[in-house]
Amino acid sequence: MSVQISASDVNKLRQQTGAGMMDCKKALVEANGDFEAAVDYLRKKGAKVAASRQDRDSNEGVIIAKATADGKAGIVVEVNCETDFVAKNADFVAFADKIADIALNNKPASLDELKALEIDGKKIADALIEQTGVIGEKIDVSKFETISGDKVVAYIHGNYRLGVLVGLSADAAGAEEAGKDVAMQIAAMNPVAIDKDGVDSHTIERELEIAKEQIRAEGKPEEMVEKIAAGKLNKFYKENTLLNQEFVKDSSKNIAQFLDSVEKGLTVTAFKRVQLGA
Repeated sequence: MSVQISASDVNKLRQQTGAGMMDCKKALVEANGDFEAAVDYLRKKGAKVAASRQDRDSNEGVIIAKATADGKAGIVVEVNCETDFVAKNADFVAFADKIADIALNNKPASLDELKALEIDGKKIADALIEQTGVIGEKIDVSKFETISGDKVVAYIHGNYRLGVLVGLSADAAGAEEAGKDVAMQIAAMNPVAIDKDGVDSHTIERELEIAKEQIRAEGKPEEMVEKIAAGKLNKFYKENTLLNQEFVKDSSKNIAQFLDSVEKGLTVTAFKRVQLGA
């Protein structure tokens, strides 16, 4: 004998899972009115949807950046979906924010470790599959970064489309505001490293080769090529390494000089910049 499924039962399951009305009704029918079995049915349905969407691009989403209350650590995560419509949904943003809080509180060492942590009594990896079933779009966490230091400042730019973490060498007076300014600089100017010592050898070699080819194309004598190329490399450092960049808010100084004006010796010890889909 089939079990009678009431509208209130369907609504209760819908509230509990966020799944569609007809899906909830079907799940309860299939589970003979057993709520736990119905939830499992919906989760399995979600897993099937997720599997069929693995080839779909999930380039939309949100970036959440957060620092701990004591300012000693910070995290940034990218939670993806397929459409801008879902990315702007308050429930989706709240879901991403909850994942960010879990990352901040548990400090996992990798993206895999983050997905193994629990959210609302289930692994984040399983919750992502469940959300895929509920929303009907591929939902995933694609990036996770963390830094620690004496003073860590987090910044979210452009309606959750870019997140920055900045680690400063001291929790000095004015460090929070200065860190926000530096984070905005990183968001706008996308430096490749903190200073020239942080630029990898491959990038240096590539920039030198490009410079030499440009100089030769200009017809400069070979004995001048190395010297001019070195000058061009210094210009590259000035434009592309954080401490040497011209401060966007005050072009009379670079970032190193700006930080020194906040507190003598204050500098950047680490930074992370995560851009949506990049």
